[in-house]
Amino acid sequence: MVRRIGALVLGLAFIAAAASAVHAIGTPAQEPLWAYGFATAAAYDEPAPPPQNPPTRTLRTTEPVENQLRARHLEGSPLAFSLLQTRDAHNVVDWFPGDHPSPLPDVIAHGPKALANGNGCGSCHRPNGRGRSENAQPAGLPYAYIVRQLQEFRLGLRRSADWRKENTPTMIRLASMMSDEEIVAAAAYFAGIEWKTPFARVVETEFVPKTRLAGNAFVPLERSRALAEPIGGRIIEVSNDDRNIFDGEPGNPRIGWTTYVPPGSVAKGREIVTTGGVMRAGSEVVPKTTACAGCHGPDLMGMDDAPPLAGRSASYLARQLYDFQRETRNGRSAPLMRVVVANLTEQDMVSITAYLASLPPVRTSRPLTQPLGNATR
Repeated sequence: MVRRIGALVLGLAFIAAAASAVHAIGTPAQEPLWAYGFATAAAYDEPAPPPQNPPTRTLRTTEPVENQLRARHLEGSPLAFSLLQTRDAHNVVDWFPGDHPSPLPDVIAHGPKALANGNGCGSCHRPNGRGRSENAQPAGLPYAYIVRQLQEFRLGLRRSADWRKENTPTMIRLASMMSDEEIVAAAAYFAGIEWKTPFARVVETEFVPKTRLAGNAFVPLERSRALAEPIGGRIIEVSNDDRNIFDGEPGNPRIGWTTYVPPGSVAKGREIVTTGGVMRAGSEVVPKTTACAGCHGPDLMGMDDAPPLAGRSASYLARQLYDFQRETRNGRSAPLMRVVVANLTEQDMVSITAYLASLPPVRTSRPLTQPLGNATR
């Protein structure tokens, strides 16, 4: 461990010197709007959106009552829930209890006890921890890493570079109300879920389905999903769950996603991720960054309390790279990560995350999912 950190620090010191020289005359990456779920950049005086509405089990006046109360079913599940139940984020429904450790800890099912009507962790991240493109996928993250992130949210050290992304303040509020015991319970639960399959199937293409934005997520406009719109240097992640998209039915946590990426981006990302890549600084050719394996493991499945990257959401990973670069994500790992991301352009972020999302999450090194002593202190 000590030898690894020493070698990494030496490598980063060299990159930091190059980064300082380049950024003295260069510019940071443009915001990857596709990763944050926006179509246009925020105006400098644009206010933050109001807080997300608290969970509710109130009938909606805009829909027929019988439609909201009718029992729904999902393929493969013997259970049934109404829309009124599936929309209640304070009482998380669990379609497939056998897909994860059971029973759900109280904080996963109902949120912090200190909040009378808070979101259960499983409402956004799902009971199986696979989440969605607009939020995190905590399943299989190292226990100590999850604890540290909840603490950093609690302390206000993790914020979004785009202040319009409204689920970030929600996460800060929830973490600030969690007790140490609830943080331990949530971390142990999600760390105990094995990440077996990629978040999404990665497809290189010049065209993507026409989409609209709903809650910072891309939603196809047509069932055919015809590839009719230029991808334009973006990454577009869409759920494969048509029931949820077109019919307003409850989403199936077993159904995956498709990640559309620009042609050639996976190969470009592989070069940067595995070697660090190179760039020009005046007449010199210098390293662009450092290889990800130094901290995240040779299989990119995480090491010590560094998170796994293989098979994760491209949108989520890109947001983290940009948040580090814009210095809105802080905390213990931020100083090292700022050096790593200092010279990355938006297209670098596209390529890196396209490659990482395409990797099968196969662990070849020892996992670290057990609680570490004093991890909450």
